[in-house]
Amino acid sequence: MLQRRPLRPLQLLALVLWASAQEDFDWTKSERTSFYYGTFPTGFSWGAGSSAYQTEGAWNVDGKGMSIWDAFAHKKGKIYSNDTGDSSCDGYHKFKDDVTLMKDMKLNHYRFSISWPRILPSGLKSEQINEKGIQYYDDLINMLLDNKVTPIVTLYHWDLPQVLQEKHGGWQNASTANHFNDFADLCFERFGSKVKNWITFNNPWSVAVEGYETGEHAPGLKLKGTGAYRAAHNIIKAHAQVWHSYDTKWRSRQKGLVGISLTADWGEPVDVTNQKDVEAAERFIQFSLGWFASPLFHGDYPQVMKDYIGRKSGQQGLGASRLPVFSPQERSSIKGSCDFLGLGHFTTRYVTLKNFPSGLGESYFSDRDLAELVDPRWPDPGSEWLYSVPWGFRRLLNYVKTQYGNPMVYVTENGVSEKMLCTDLCDDWRMKYFKDYINEMLKAVKDGVNVKGYTAWSLLDNFQWDEGFSERFGLYYVDFRSKNKSRYPKASVQFYKRIISSNGFPNQREVESWKRKAVETCSSSNQLLAAARRPQGDQEQAGPVHDEV
Repeated sequence: MLQRRPLRPLQLLALVLWASAQEDFDWTKSERTSFYYGTFPTGFSWGAGSSAYQTEGAWNVDGKGMSIWDAFAHKKGKIYSNDTGDSSCDGYHKFKDDVTLMKDMKLNHYRFSISWPRILPSGLKSEQINEKGIQYYDDLINMLLDNKVTPIVTLYHWDLPQVLQEKHGGWQNASTANHFNDFADLCFERFGSKVKNWITFNNPWSVAVEGYETGEHAPGLKLKGTGAYRAAHNIIKAHAQVWHSYDTKWRSRQKGLVGISLTADWGEPVDVTNQKDVEAAERFIQFSLGWFASPLFHGDYPQVMKDYIGRKSGQQGLGASRLPVFSPQERSSIKGSCDFLGLGHFTTRYVTLKNFPSGLGESYFSDRDLAELVDPRWPDPGSEWLYSVPWGFRRLLNYVKTQYGNPMVYVTENGVSEKMLCTDLCDDWRMKYFKDYINEMLKAVKDGVNVKGYTAWSLLDNFQWDEGFSERFGLYYVDFRSKNKSRYPKASVQFYKRIISSNGFPNQREVESWKRKAVETCSSSNQLLAAARRPQGDQEQAGPVHDEV
């Protein structure tokens, strides 16, 4: 899921009325309306998500190769408390228990990722295929289907084989796209008869910026001003290559869909009567969502990125823009290479103009000429970058509709964390977050946005990248200190389960009872967790804990 650098709240002196407009998106339209009671269209799909490195553990088991996250997490000082994903939730061994949890929740789909080095230890299909890794994913997919849970498979959720990073420079090297295409082709060959929904990349913004610009994420490189753009360029071409490979080789037989998952905050102008603030908010979105979506839907980078990066590159004395250029053939190949758009979203920022002189050096962040602000009144239940601003979700979904021709959208990540030391399973803040954000999504559907499904992040507490285990996004609490990595349902499990069974929010009276009933059911889980943490004896639960409604 998305990670952000911490942002200190800045007091906003005035939050003004709506005014001003843009050609393609109506910035003036106030969409902060009261709660809407209603249901989603028939066939709307409800699910939960995970990723391989965050959940599986078993980092060196059964022939798995090392990933860049294995290497990065093993370096002291890179991860909070020097945590690693070596064992994490032990999902590799406990997947049957976890599918049972999904069945109990009546999930329609489960989004997970395939670890590239688990099935290709060296990253290369020509060198070795790890059949034990293939068998693990085949068993997981079969069990999901047996329990009427549709698998949605992400091919790349950040765990690049370490060998490809060391020998080729990872996503700085265009050849990585060819190796990724071979990996994807193997997945289509082995799993494509059962998997019909494929996501090439999860949140490539984070791969590029935090992996190759700031160094906060694996592989930890700080190639400021160039690394992020080069990585993104190669990722976009890799996505298109995989899409075309599937389209020509597998689609007629397997009848599947191939999309991408892009994660973006919403950016709202501080002052919508100020055209420069409106333009800054537009840049904020184009430098994140548009960076990847515009090539896939329009054939090239957003014009504002080309203008700003090109101008600053010239001011820095460079002979060419730091933003790479697609050839005419590449633009033609990339445009339209997306059967659906996966959209991850967690929070919102207010945005205003801030000029960064070119003399400050090369940086993705200074290229944008903007400042991000937050309203101190926004709730901040967990991660210091994540504020609960539900109305921004509807705004983002409507922006996608107007900018990209109302594509088929699957919400692939949405959720909220909790404070590090919190062990209360009655997570009322998460229930409120899900209620409000899902309701804004429902309003967007009523607006005509083509949203087909929603994926809560995440099924389980897991390894949260550079934050280690200090942030918990799970519907299920995982006791990482226990030998069996025991799972305990939070109140939000029952709350989300009721949203699923009702396909939305049928009426006020019923919805208001959900939270109360969910909190009542979590008390037994709290007692079990407390008993398991007592020092005397081994009182740990041997397997998943289920609370019946």
